[in-house]
Amino acid sequence: MSPSRPAVYAGSFDPVTMGHLDLIRRAANLFDRVIVAIGVHPSRKPLFTAEERTALLKTATKDMPNVDVVIFEGLLIDYCGEIGARILIRGLRHSMDFEYELQIAQANCDMRPDVDTVFLPTANRYGFITASLVREIASHGGDVSRYAPAHVCEALREKFA
Repeated sequence: MSPSRPAVYAGSFDPVTMGHLDLIRRAANLFDRVIVAIGVHPSRKPLFTAEERTALLKTATKDMPNVDVVIFEGLLIDYCGEIGARILIRGLRHSMDFEYELQIAQANCDMRPDVDTVFLPTANRYGFITASLVREIASHGGDVSRYAPAHVCEALREKFA
């Protein structure tokens, strides 16, 4: 038996939402190992540092033994090559996501044909949730407990206090 190759689910996770966790859990049921890869982009100004996002994600996925959380920089497709991943997982909320994600998947395939993209549709109850929506609601003192885990809600309250 050969060692399993990981599937990678990447994003900024600023902050991690219930929608993200739904996709991570479903991917963990489909693949032997899932790497949740937190992208660091020098031009973006996230609310949470990469280290804070890592800690929040590790807490949120602690009951998923086949999930690892890492930070990466640069092109995701290059990171996949570095770690030997052949599967990229992308979530789809609506048809506009599909158009965008398909274009990215095709570019990734052109650069690294040995990596395939697997699209997972978001569960209906999470289809409208985005990290930016959660940040916006939380920044005004709104209740985001339906959209993010309790420890993330607490971290948001602390950030916006």
